[in-house]
Amino acid sequence: MANDAPHPAQAYDFDCLVFIGRFQPPHLGHLAVIREALKQARQVIVLVGSSWQARSLRNPWRFEERHAMLRSGFDEEENQRLEITPLLDALYNDDVWVRDVQRKVRDLATPANARLPRIGLIGASRGQSSYYLSLFPQWESVSVPLVEGISASRIRERLFRSPGATNDYLSTGAYHDLPPGVVEGVQQFCGGSDYEQLLEEQRLLDQYRQAWQQAPYPPIFVTVNAVVVQSGHVLLVRRTSAPGKGLFALPGGFINPHERLLDACLRELRERIRLKVPEPVLKGSLRGQRLFDEPHRSWRGRTLAEAFYFALRPDQQLPRLKPVKGGDHARWVALADLEPDSLFEDHFFIIQNFLGLPADFSAMQTH
Repeated sequence: MANDAPHPAQAYDFDCLVFIGRFQPPHLGHLAVIREALKQARQVIVLVGSSWQARSLRNPWRFEERHAMLRSGFDEEENQRLEITPLLDALYNDDVWVRDVQRKVRDLATPANARLPRIGLIGASRGQSSYYLSLFPQWESVSVPLVEGISASRIRERLFRSPGATNDYLSTGAYHDLPPGVVEGVQQFCGGSDYEQLLEEQRLLDQYRQAWQQAPYPPIFVTVNAVVVQSGHVLLVRRTSAPGKGLFALPGGFINPHERLLDACLRELRERIRLKVPEPVLKGSLRGQRLFDEPHRSWRGRTLAEAFYFALRPDQQLPRLKPVKGGDHARWVALADLEPDSLFEDHFFIIQNFLGLPADFSAMQTH
């Protein structure tokens, strides 16, 4: 709940300032922005992006962990004026994402003296994207000088590329980019099984890049995915190895050199999933296709995915799936059971794009 305790002793330029970020992890640059926001605004709303997504090398920490690390950087009075809330990405629909941001700010921002609150969007001078500003013209923009030399991506690289050096770095207190509470949270994370699984994914990624390092240009991969839906269920596979071990994924894979995209998708369903639906029926059930090309969508690098949406005719019996020896385990999953943090890469957002699934996960918020 938003805190509406008055602060009569100080006049603020803003009633509310909004700061949007992923905070993977929160570092001193982030805290500098929030401290400046606390100086200028009666209330500060921090929207934590990429919430409810599966752990990955780009998103190692869940919302609850980032929430605790952010809170650790402020005293009790400052925390009373901070609202830290999760924000689900909407990778292929800016309108859905903007609406979610607007709604969260509307519900959290407290009016002052029975008037509409004055709201601003705050960020570091280079970190605050002009693209973000163009999406929220109703809010004023506040720019904070960038703290030079601090990068969340470089911090993550240290964590996963040289774990031995990372342990020394943390234990000796030399991690100057992170506040003490965040160092403690990172140390705890590095002692768990989730960290070990991500280390395995980093090793695989390094091997993957090694194989392509002699290429004259950075490789761009082309894949296909199938969104097969029947009677309120979607066809998914459970990944049995890294990356994304244990997560659900859409059926699919790489295309062959002399293969058309739809043919590659049908081949994957036929050979790897053994979906017992005749190919003419599948082709007749095709309701849409789209290229998904978010630059960070895949762990392996620049990967384009052409997804095909098949809407099979409702039936009391879902089509049978024949297990493939040594392959991923396919199953039908009820749409009501889909959760972003249980799906691999951007596959939840691909399904969401075709089916129009709601993006409101407010019931999952943790404070």
